[in-house]
Amino acid sequence: MKKNSRYHLFICIVTLLSPWISAEADVYKFVGRNGQVIYTDTPRHKGYKLVIKSRKPEVKPVTISLGAGRRTGESSEAEIVPKVLTAGASPLMSPIRLSPPNSLRSRRIQYADVIQKAASKHGLDPALLHAVIQTESAYNPGAVSHKGAMGLMQLMPGTAARYGVKDPYNPEENIFGGARYLRDLLGMFGSDVKLAVAAYNAGEHNVMKYGYQIPPFSETKDYVSRVLGLYYRYN
Repeated sequence: MKKNSRYHLFICIVTLLSPWISAEADVYKFVGRNGQVIYTDTPRHKGYKLVIKSRKPEVKPVTISLGAGRRTGESSEAEIVPKVLTAGASPLMSPIRLSPPNSLRSRRIQYADVIQKAASKHGLDPALLHAVIQTESAYNPGAVSHKGAMGLMQLMPGTAARYGVKDPYNPEENIFGGARYLRDLLGMFGSDVKLAVAAYNAGEHNVMKYGYQIPPFSETKDYVSRVLGLYYRYN
């Protein structure tokens, strides 16, 4: 067979095989002893030679960062749902954080407006109220301690009565009552946040008893550390 004839035959066969080629198939050629030429995408033995190499789609690995870890005080319920990334997607795409309905984050958002109003009314930094509430109850309005403290800001029955909180499990009443108490403690201890927070936990009389210092109770020391840690983070 002449070279030109073989070339035209090759072109015809390639045309016939074009659906395979477009489907990302390689094309192999085999020349038999009698000069017969066979083209296929599934060679049956080593005598077939690769004549057309298909370009396979490039699949780029995508690394999705899940962050450096959970922050202190953040609920283990928080979920991270990454966006679906395909090859060639923009590297600017980042994970989306979704909060389940009962997560700490969603509860914090739920009571943010009331906390802001209470803070404004009583001249407090809302970050301090958030820090106390998260430490006391993790934003659970139905929380009850083994000592009988109730609601979001864990008001003791005597404190609730002193500040006119009729229903300590009502989020708004509880927050406004707790905010008034915290404001009074700050006034009592010269706006010293550490002492006011210590008094919120151990009682103002204990702070006075120990010379206007944080009482030497491990629970109170840990409480002050946790509240201030959250307070500085929120600020």
